Amino acid sequence: MKKKHQNIFFIIGLIVLALMVTQLNFNEVCEGVRRAGYWFLAVVALWAVLYLFNTAAWWIIINSQSATQSDRQPSPVSFLWLYKITVSGFALNYATPGGLMGGEPYKIMSLSPKIGTERATSSVILHTMTHIFSHFWFWLIACILFVMTEPLNVLMSTVLILVTLFCLTAIWFFIKGYRKGIARTVMTILSHIPLVKAWAQRMTARHSARLTTIDHQIASLHNQNRRTFVLAVMLELSCRIVSALEIMFVLLVIMPEANYIQCILILAFTSLIANMLFFIPLQLGGREGGFLMSVNGLGMTASAGIFVALIVRLRELIWTGIGLLLIKIESSGKKYASK
Repeated sequence: MKKKHQNIFFIIGLIVLALMVTQLNFNEVCEGVRRAGYWFLAVVALWAVLYLFNTAAWWIIINSQSATQSDRQPSPVSFLWLYKITVSGFALNYATPGGLMGGEPYKIMSLSPKIGTERATSSVILHTMTHIFSHFWFWLIACILFVMTEPLNVLMSTVLILVTLFCLTAIWFFIKGYRKGIARTVMTILSHIPLVKAWAQRMTARHSARLTTIDHQIASLHNQNRRTFVLAVMLELSCRIVSALEIMFVLLVIMPEANYIQCILILAFTSLIANMLFFIPLQLGGREGGFLMSVNGLGMTASAGIFVALIVRLRELIWTGIGLLLIKIESSGKKYASK
């Protein structure tokens, strides 16, 4: 990636991160960290492991692709370098409105010099699709767990039915996209949306062949390499499930009786609410509200939700800062890019 573009991503992310930090109450932050103690360090360290799941899913997608139908050589990208790009990409997604508006372009621009624009674009789209696809499966599993473990009333039953229908519809849409490719479909949808339709129409006209190539590569993973497709989805889904440990670690400070199933349910419904507010940088306010609603629905106190939300918010800010700093580390690209 050119130094100019790298600096643009870094500066934009840094400005938004600084704005987010100014919204914190530092007395509450200090008290929350003191109260959490070593569990706060465990929460921060956990995400170093979780990003390995995300990187592994992207890694196998890249290595399952081929530049041409006859070229089946692995891509010349090391896992460690890809881990760096993954962490920075998520940091930009956290810090920019619209979520994917920052991280995905950064990943494509970083990877393109190594494997070509088409392969880089299709691998990033595939990984993003897999990441989102796993969320729908996670929310669907959470609905099943709730029915099996928690008491139901009319309101909650209605919510669960709506969420289940939403997830099943989304899963169907993604499977269809995997089979036929989704790049051209997305551009067609954008070409009918005000403000961006003119841009989408120009992009479709100028890059019709490239969009076709990208869709072919997307479809190839699902149609020709089912094992890789399933493994990538399972890695991302496992990441969702394991990340519930974060909530478990925090709740152990104030509620030793909390169980892992409840933590999965809290994470699932909090992430569902937060993703509905994807246009807000760091889902500011939406995630906190999601935690309060989730713990209240499970019969926990509001203070527990506030405490969990505070610790999770601090962890997000720390890893966003780490990801932005990694953007500036040039040496890793040269040192780890080749095997």
